[in-house]
Amino acid sequence: MSDINLNEYSQKIANAADLKTLEEVHIELFSKSGYFSAALKDMASLSVEDKKTRGAFLNSQKAQLLEIFSQKTEELKEIALNEKIASEKLDLTLPIAPLHAGGIHPISNAIEQIIAIFAAQEFEVAVANEIEEDWFNFTALNVPSHHPARQDQDTFYLNSLDSAGNRKVLRTHTSNTQIRTMIAKKDDLYSGKPIKIIAPGRTYRADSDATHSPMFHQVEGLYVDKIENISVPLLKSILTNFCGSFFGVDNIPMRFRPSYFPFTSPSYEVDMLCDKSGDSLVIGKGEDFLEILGSGIVHPNVLENCGIDSTKYAGLAFGMGIERIVMLKYGFKDLRDMYCGDIRWADYYNINPIKTPTIFGGLD
Repeated sequence: MSDINLNEYSQKIANAADLKTLEEVHIELFSKSGYFSAALKDMASLSVEDKKTRGAFLNSQKAQLLEIFSQKTEELKEIALNEKIASEKLDLTLPIAPLHAGGIHPISNAIEQIIAIFAAQEFEVAVANEIEEDWFNFTALNVPSHHPARQDQDTFYLNSLDSAGNRKVLRTHTSNTQIRTMIAKKDDLYSGKPIKIIAPGRTYRADSDATHSPMFHQVEGLYVDKIENISVPLLKSILTNFCGSFFGVDNIPMRFRPSYFPFTSPSYEVDMLCDKSGDSLVIGKGEDFLEILGSGIVHPNVLENCGIDSTKYAGLAFGMGIERIVMLKYGFKDLRDMYCGDIRWADYYNINPIKTPTIFGGLD
């Protein structure tokens, strides 16, 4: 059979546009029925010397073509791979599918607002135990043994006992934080540094309806200083500033009604002017008053229980339910909605984390 043209097939391989075309050339040359297989069969009739010459010639041609074929194969594979990558490439500039973003719960947001407001008046945040000893929760606060708050129908008691042999309680208010803080900081007080704290946190009472929950949040404030620096007008100023800042209403008319709390004397219930005539509550206008918090001058017995001389020092105290002021601010009608776990409620009322207040950034 006649010899192939090496240059012709080299050019044919080089001109192959894709792997399929290249494979057709490969079959034509190197398959069992291809040129080189047939050429080897034709050598059977040649002499030994001619076989050597002919075999060397064919092997040389085959090696050259295989080298060219191998290079072209790698080239076409790379082109095919690049085309596949280009066709399957993800466009990262496209917007992702919308995700459900979480937010800040109104109660958490209110706590941050409260902290920011009182921080501007140099109050520090203090925390204490939620499982508390009877002495810190009741006795030190001048709560008598026959007081209804000590009864099982009002307070959650645990089986574990405190150091005095009394059953421990889930604290009924954050006032235990005031007691522990005064005991811990009385030496600072004697050195001339007033005690100014707010105590936000969870509290527990055996009560549940549209405006009460077995677990709820309170914030209490305490300001202890030399007796000449403590006064009811100062208490009114602190609380008026807080209410105006929290509800976003300047100069809210406030009413301080005489009341009774075991741990303060005198004691006051604090009301805000509001308008209840429409479908929504309007704060700072109208002719109605709404109770918002309790306050007073710290009872001398409470100071003495903490080792503070009540003839030289006095204190202001106040406290409020955080859920209550959140309901007033956002117009919630049922406190239990805040804990129902309804994702629709959460989506509607959750607050953008970017808008969470900070001490330095302010409320808005």
